Amino acid sequence: MALNVESILPADFADGTFLGRAASPDGPVVIAIRDGVLFDLTPAVSTVAGAVARRQFDGGREIGPIADGLPEGWELLSPIDLQCIKASGVTFALSAIERVIEERARGDAASAADIRAQLEGKVGSGIRSVVPGSAEARELKAALIEEDMWSQYLEVAIGPDAEIFSKSPVLSSVGHGAQIGVRSDSDWNNPEPEVVLVCDAEGEVVGATLGNDVNLRDFEGRSALLLSKAKDNTASCAIGPFIRLFDGDFTIEDVRKANVDLLIEGPEGYRLEGTNVMAEISRDPLELVRQCLSEHHYPDGFVLFCGTLFAPTQDRDKPGAGFTHKMGDVVTIQSERLGTLSNTVTTSRDAPAWTMGIAELMRNLGQRGLIDRI
Repeated sequence: MALNVESILPADFADGTFLGRAASPDGPVVIAIRDGVLFDLTPAVSTVAGAVARRQFDGGREIGPIADGLPEGWELLSPIDLQCIKASGVTFALSAIERVIEERARGDAASAADIRAQLEGKVGSGIRSVVPGSAEARELKAALIEEDMWSQYLEVAIGPDAEIFSKSPVLSSVGHGAQIGVRSDSDWNNPEPEVVLVCDAEGEVVGATLGNDVNLRDFEGRSALLLSKAKDNTASCAIGPFIRLFDGDFTIEDVRKANVDLLIEGPEGYRLEGTNVMAEISRDPLELVRQCLSEHHYPDGFVLFCGTLFAPTQDRDKPGAGFTHKMGDVVTIQSERLGTLSNTVTTSRDAPAWTMGIAELMRNLGQRGLIDRI
């Protein structure tokens, strides 16, 4: 069935400008939505990274009203290409407590409930009220060390330095409608609904989209050194549906005020809902961007997952075992100004192989006479 593009856009899509990518029979194309009309920008700029760098969002070949959908044979892709994919973690108090639980449980979901009750009573109120890096945060740290309650996760939650990591390789993210992967050997995992900021090479935020930064609680809980193995797997990074570009009607203030809603629908009739409230983030999104840029250089720009407060603790099967994915779960992430990102869960082992890397993209663009328009 052809994708109803209008259904995954925000209700006010006619008031905004959206940037994305699609797979055409000839190869990837850069697309834009302006005034409710779909345009192919590829004749002028052949990558999203290039469009962002040159602010090339106008012009292009008009395809038609968005109500008509994508042309026949086209499929929606992740809306980024050459940007580095970065992520920030432990940016909400609830997620910080859950990371400490993973650490103390050594990745064992059965131990989580008892540890959660102990930690919430000792650090819950303090971590919710303290400003990261402040004098009060340093005092809380000293008190928690004294009580033998300190953790590397609390360090990045309330210390001066945010957790910033590379989520997945360039070109590896999947888009709306694709399968999303968890490792086949993971027994405790969950989705992470997040706002994703889209930045140019200088770190200026040009827009935002949605993302699912899949979390393997058992792997990361056993050791923080397993973070890369837990985070970077085939199809484990979903971004989309489109980048909403900043303009007079949509700004960083809308990101700060955004609610990101999550719905998980299991094949057995299971249903779980949650909300990621950006107003509860412990570090401002622009501070996260500043720390991501730091002493790095990203010549093709970067995108940054801002983190999530969503860490499901409801039991799905066995009492005390909490939540974990089942194959066939449909994960839908929605935000009023950004649209809807939906993916079906499979294993990273069984997800479609990622085949178009940087070399293949360059070959494809060269064959199409577009290599000089990157």
